Amino acid sequence: MNNNLIETCCPVCRHTVAAPFFDAGEQTLATLGWPASAEAAQAMPRHRQEYVQCPRCSHVWNRHFSYDAIPYQENPNRMFNKGGIWKGHLAHTRDLLLARLPDSPTVVDIGCGEGHFVRGIAEARKGKGRFAGFDPNATAESGLGVEFHARYFEPLRDTPAFAPDAVTIRHVLEHLTDPTAMLHQLAWGAAALGKPVWLFAETPCIDRVFETGRLADFFYEHPSHFTTQSFRTLMEQAGEVVELAHGYGGEVIYALVKLDVPADVRARADAANRFARQASAYRNAITAQLDELVASGKRVAIWGGTGKAAAFIHQFGADARRFPLVVDSDPDKAGTFVPGTGQQIQFRDVLKSDAAQVVIIPTQWRARDIVAEMEREGIAADQVLIEHLGRLVDFHREAHIY
Repeated sequence: MNNNLIETCCPVCRHTVAAPFFDAGEQTLATLGWPASAEAAQAMPRHRQEYVQCPRCSHVWNRHFSYDAIPYQENPNRMFNKGGIWKGHLAHTRDLLLARLPDSPTVVDIGCGEGHFVRGIAEARKGKGRFAGFDPNATAESGLGVEFHARYFEPLRDTPAFAPDAVTIRHVLEHLTDPTAMLHQLAWGAAALGKPVWLFAETPCIDRVFETGRLADFFYEHPSHFTTQSFRTLMEQAGEVVELAHGYGGEVIYALVKLDVPADVRARADAANRFARQASAYRNAITAQLDELVASGKRVAIWGGTGKAAAFIHQFGADARRFPLVVDSDPDKAGTFVPGTGQQIQFRDVLKSDAAQVVIIPTQWRARDIVAEMEREGIAADQVLIEHLGRLVDFHREAHIY
């Protein structure tokens, strides 16, 4: 058993244990520094590169990477796109996506660089449709023939706004510290559109690193290095993987994904939204009941001043001026104060000599025990109230599950 392991979180599958992979020491930027002289090149700052591998999904990444070290808005991340074999790969992958698109599509290219890929799609459709590129760095070619936005794409906001038929992310994911977040947010943004939305994603593939032992693949601007397995793991988090293949002699890996969020996951999000609306209504209703208790002039005691009882006091605005009487069964808490609101917590026996007309028990799950304790100790109250389904209900006289 190898005990030489590192506590860190995989950016693809979120596994929290990794194995040392390649310690590259401290190196300068390799592709985005653009020094103007030999002296400037030699004086460039150096950054820690310690690559680790996830034993679950096989992803490799630099666990010391800092996004702030990269001047994306100053220098473009250029790719050489004029090689004959590479041009053939570009044409093949464009055609793969075009076959899925309507005659007049909306296509968004994230991290478009000079925009050659999305421009090629626009040219193939003879300009029919909307073709938009996003990149924090603008070059002279960026906006030629396409709509260009010199900023980062924000999936949850921009996907519903642009309503694309396809989103392309080519040679971008390897630059991200959290590619999983990008894919999750794209899937959610697309799920809200009610139509098929395709994702075409491509990154370098390091499978050959294991075959050849080559080390030149590892430079600072690429914090993430995808194997076939880790790329598939990432793509499966975005929806249905329709095609996953290698290109350019196995040096890149790409996928065509139908963006989607599983029905059970969407159902949980819908349930959370319903609870949020319900919680707001419940808070207003119980706060109003507390206001009525104050207006009635009745002596009210809140039983419990820490934990869930303190949370109740916070949630419903049971401040020290209007609700000064807070008691607890634990004598060790007597003399301490409610966090945040400042009522002094008194031992429950104070209610023997100066009874409260209303006792509120915030910890419903303990209410039966507390009521039994009140009876045993001779503590009387006209009403015992607990929170249930958005109201304060009478423990003795109204229906509840406790």
